[in-house]
Amino acid sequence: MISSDDLRFIATIAQHRTLAEAARTLNITPPSVTQRIQYIEHKLSIQLLQRPSRRVSLTEEGRLLVDGGAAILWELGALQDKLDQRRERVSGKLRVLAPLGFGNDYIAPLLGQYSQTHSQLDVELELSDTPQWTSHQKWDVIIYIGQLHDSSLRMITLAPNQRFICAAPSYLEQHPMPQTPEDLHHHQCIALRENNEDVTVWSFMDHVGKRHTLRINPHLATNEGRVIKAWAMAGLGIIMRSQWDVQPQLDSGELVRLLPDYQLPDANIVALVSGSEQERSARISGFLTLLKQALSSSPWQQGHSGLDEVIG
Repeated sequence: MISSDDLRFIATIAQHRTLAEAARTLNITPPSVTQRIQYIEHKLSIQLLQRPSRRVSLTEEGRLLVDGGAAILWELGALQDKLDQRRERVSGKLRVLAPLGFGNDYIAPLLGQYSQTHSQLDVELELSDTPQWTSHQKWDVIIYIGQLHDSSLRMITLAPNQRFICAAPSYLEQHPMPQTPEDLHHHQCIALRENNEDVTVWSFMDHVGKRHTLRINPHLATNEGRVIKAWAMAGLGIIMRSQWDVQPQLDSGELVRLLPDYQLPDANIVALVSGSEQERSARISGFLTLLKQALSSSPWQQGHSGLDEVIG
């Protein structure tokens, strides 16, 4: 089958009086020009040039190919121009997958602002704490929090995020303050089931680098982060939760951080995308820029004004 490169090559030959002149334009040797012509003729099973001839003289089939090819090359160029313009313009549909709680609090407002700024953009947002990785191709951007064990997608870190062990003052009035991770075996722990992780295994690192791993036996468990935080604030037990979610309650005193001398594995907030930066459409690149601008300062920490400065 004829290719666009073949069409461009024959069009260049037709624009010159001799094959030698065409060879100089193409920056190849005359024998290479002859071999390429013979290759195309063999592929099409037709003769494109009159032979023998010292000047370039197209056969009737050669002229048909050049004339028809010119229209095809023009259409290809116009299509490329449209694609290039679209790549630079925020338009089309942006599909985003995000965790339930974080998506509600941060991603949904940002997407709302982004769509309002770009009238030609459509947005599809799905919130889930149990993403189906087999269908990751459906999404342009996946927001993920936690340990990513295996992914073929490219990871862009948006914000640092620690995990804390917390409980309400009312719970601590009824139970002794844990001094070591092992003390948690004697406490009422609450588990959040998300990202298909084994949520009953809590792992800590002490100040000398020793790892403490224990399996809790949760007396309450759910797949909704807001529920476990509400249970904890009601004094029903101890939770492990991301800083982005509990920092306001830690600042207000509604929750108390436990075991501050032990560090849990970080759960940075990242965006997962396919393809390189050069291959991304304007709608994806623009949204990633907005995410970095809004989240890099960790707006959930005390002293920040949330998303107001970005969205406002």
